[in-house]
Amino acid sequence: MTIYVPGKVTLRQTWQPMDPDAAAYITAVEAADGQALEEKVKIAIDNFVLGCKADGIWSAIKACCILAGARTLDGALVPLVGAAPTNFNFVAGDYNRETGLVGDGSTKYLNSNRNNNADPQNDKHLSCYMSSFSSIDPSLYVGAGIGGVAGQAGMANAGGTTAFRVNNGSTAATPARATGFIGCSRSTSASFAYRNNGTSFSSNNVSETPIDENIGILGRITNASYSNGRLSFYSIGESLDLARLDARVTDLINAFGVAIP
Repeated sequence: MTIYVPGKVTLRQTWQPMDPDAAAYITAVEAADGQALEEKVKIAIDNFVLGCKADGIWSAIKACCILAGARTLDGALVPLVGAAPTNFNFVAGDYNRETGLVGDGSTKYLNSNRNNNADPQNDKHLSCYMSSFSSIDPSLYVGAGIGGVAGQAGMANAGGTTAFRVNNGSTAATPARATGFIGCSRSTSASFAYRNNGTSFSSNNVSETPIDENIGILGRITNASYSNGRLSFYSIGESLDLARLDARVTDLINAFGVAIP
């Protein structure tokens, strides 16, 4: 019997499906790739799903892609949860199994196919794992709407900071930018939480009616703001504990770095 230890990679050398959601995802990725994943890559995915469920955050994730681990771009765009994203102009050379998918700052983005208003106004999160910054200012990592527009949500590169908004328009939290996991989550009308560089904060910005627009990845659906950053994970959904998601995603990406030859 394997005992799962929170925050640790389970020491299994041979993959045996432990979680049905993880097993279904792995099967779909392998079908898209046309070949099997390494055992330790499958173990890392299984551990991630098991860990999110143990932490009580799995049900809040409504749309998610692990943009790493898979052998091909097609495999990386298989959704772990929710709808598959629509690919606009990414090609195989834009994808790296360990570090994820890189934008070009001009034409390439994903439509997550989840509307910004699909989650309640005061019950929402966005997250991603950033392997490298965008050099374009401003430019979007994940989100919908543009600065100054009511009800927007997103995480964007902005003058050496990362700007966070969750269903609020003109004001944003803007900590110094950092690679790794970033996320924001709103569970009340008066404020939202955000996480940056391994630390969680709160921003006192009142919520507004969410803008009606699908959430874009590495670019907005209707207003460009394309990014040339690189992402290896994104999630969208209801509010959750960002520190717990950070720990699980960071463990997952680190495990890929060890498992992939």
